Amino acid sequence: MNLLFCLRQLATRLKADTLALYLAARDPRTPWLAKAVVAIVVAYALSPIDLIPDFIPVLGYLDDIILLPLGIALAIRLVPEAVMSDCRARALDAFKNGRPVNRWAGVAVVAIWMAAIVVLGVVGYRMWLEAGQGARH
Repeated sequence: MNLLFCLRQLATRLKADTLALYLAARDPRTPWLAKAVVAIVVAYALSPIDLIPDFIPVLGYLDDIILLPLGIALAIRLVPEAVMSDCRARALDAFKNGRPVNRWAGVAVVAIWMAAIVVLGVVGYRMWLEAGQGARH
């Protein structure tokens, strides 16, 4: 088989599994620990911000190539098999009708990242002020 074809199939499967995990997190049969892991993985997968920025050569794609599939695999193991099967079937149906888009999920992810940046900025600013006052005494 062609390597590019295999990579495309893998990417399609990862996208479908990501959507299936999102659906599983909303399923009442899914345990809370699995829901928490799924929420973190899906939020990271949909996030426009990566741990390692993509513009850094080679390292920038490590999180997409290694961390994301590992997180998806962990989340899939935590979701009950029956729930995952149902959600995978629903995800595949959604992809047959085109790529599913959830703008609210995107807005929520961006809002969470912006809130985190603001909190880190405030904490950093306070630490900077305290360090400056300590140097004067």
